[in-house]
Amino acid sequence: MSDVYMHPEMAAILAGGGPAPDYPNMPLAESRITFERLASSWNAAIPALAESRDLEIPSAGGAIRARLLRPTLERNRPVIVFVHGGGWTFGSIDTHRGAMARLAIESGACVLGIDYRLAPEHPCPAAIDDTLNTLDAVRAGLLGDVVDPSRVGLAGDSAGAGISLGVLTALRGRNRVRAAALFYGCYAPIFDTPSHAAFGGGAYLLTTARMRWYWGNWRGPARLPDLAGLPPLYLNAAGLDPLRDESLDFARALGEAGNDVRLDLFAGVCHGFMQMSAKLEPARTAHRAAGRFFAERLQ
Repeated sequence: MSDVYMHPEMAAILAGGGPAPDYPNMPLAESRITFERLASSWNAAIPALAESRDLEIPSAGGAIRARLLRPTLERNRPVIVFVHGGGWTFGSIDTHRGAMARLAIESGACVLGIDYRLAPEHPCPAAIDDTLNTLDAVRAGLLGDVVDPSRVGLAGDSAGAGISLGVLTALRGRNRVRAAALFYGCYAPIFDTPSHAAFGGGAYLLTTARMRWYWGNWRGPARLPDLAGLPPLYLNAAGLDPLRDESLDFARALGEAGNDVRLDLFAGVCHGFMQMSAKLEPARTAHRAAGRFFAERLQ
């Protein structure tokens, strides 16, 4: 790692952590508990909100647990539906509570996070269907006059970004989502990029082997869909992420398809860095950038 730039705060985080759990070789229930426990430390210093309320969204696949975060008690605010990461296998509105709170504060919009059904029990397209169902419920007035259902954004990190892409392509041309932010996303099962070779061996949190396992659980599309006709998009990528090149190539493909797209590359940080905002300045910078994007597009 000596010849690779790493942000000093990122280096301190890696030095202070133990070895990454061997999730693929753990019982699934145990691995999920471990993932939730490790994520809890990043949610210890959550910014103050005007309201945090848990609710359920009716669905044919069973009620979807959700959490509405409000930065202000003002009514008819924009709303961002947030789709958490975790390799389609892990994660919840609890593991990403801090990230959702920062997005709400920086954007001025309400954020509605959802616990979509997880793989491998519920492979693709279950999580996409749950997110589409959530957007339909918001549009139908589930949240009352707390939000303006005509000003809806979509955001997701990692696997949540890949789910969000599936949602956006399913809604193409229907104007249900005004803008979307996709953070260090998983978009196709591509493992032969230079960034996988450089950063996927185990020294930078996420590994290529674990990404293969995640994709085996999710069983999603093997290639990118048609990307034409999507709403304005904000993407970011982490400089020390095996998925870095996937995001760079994806942003290029979005532009070539005629979309309004912006990409920020954050040097010296690992996959999942936006979860680490309590200790990592680039994470706070990333939240501010995403917040500005939504403020401009949804206000």
